[in-house]
Amino acid sequence: MSTASSDPVFTGGGRTRRLTVKRMAQARALRLAVDPRDGTVRLTMPQRAPIRHALEWVESKRGWIEAALAKLPAASLLEPGSEAPFEGHLRRIDWREGTPRAVKLEDDCFVLGGPRETVQARLMRWMRTEALVRLDADTRAMAERASVSISRVAIGDPRSRWGSCSANGDIRYSWRLVLAPIAVREATVAHEVAHRLHMDHSPAFHAAVTRLLGRDPAPERAWLRANGAALYWLGRDG
Repeated sequence: MSTASSDPVFTGGGRTRRLTVKRMAQARALRLAVDPRDGTVRLTMPQRAPIRHALEWVESKRGWIEAALAKLPAASLLEPGSEAPFEGHLRRIDWREGTPRAVKLEDDCFVLGGPRETVQARLMRWMRTEALVRLDADTRAMAERASVSISRVAIGDPRSRWGSCSANGDIRYSWRLVLAPIAVREATVAHEVAHRLHMDHSPAFHAAVTRLLGRDPAPERAWLRANGAALYWLGRDG
C-alpha cells in the first residue's frame, strides 16, 4: 500500500487524509472508497494498471472524496465534562480532583479522579473490561439456551466485523459493542452463538438467530448500519 509523499491529499470536514493505494491481482477496475471508521481514502487498482492514469482518475473524484470526508461521524475525545456513549446512553465524564482514580458508573456519569491527562486512557480501558464481562455473560447465557458449547470469549477492535465465531467454539467481539444499545449487543451475540449451530448464513442459521434472540434482529442490524461507524470515532481527535 502506498503512502508516498506524492500521493494526493484530501481535506474535508476538518480532516486531512492522504490517498492510500492498494494493488490487487483480482481487481478488474479502479475502486475508490472512504472508510467511515477512520477516514482512510483508499484506491484499489489492478496489479498492472498504470498509476498515472489511476491518480488522474482519483483527482477527478476530489469533490466526492472531500464531501465524503465532511460527512464522517464527529470525532470524540474522552475529556472531563464531555459525554461518551455506554450501552446506548450518553454519560457525562465527571472527573473529580482528589477522587479515587478507578472509574465508577454512577447514574448517567462516569466518575473518576486520578491524573486528568490520563482520563481517556483509563476510561477506555474500563470500557473494554466491562465489554468483556458483559459479552462473556451474554454469550454463555445464549449458548445455554441454544444447548451448544463455547470455548473462549474474547474482545478486540476489528475493523471489518462486530463478531466472529470459529469452528472450535471461540467467539470474538468488537469491544465497541458495549457502546451500542443493549439490544444491539444481544442481537450480535445471538448471531455468533447461532454459528455454533450453523457455520453459514443459510435460512436455518437466520431462523436460529431469531429463535435465540426471541425477535427479528432486523432493527438492530439497521442500527449498526446507521450508527456503527460513529462508534469507531470515540477516543479520536479526527
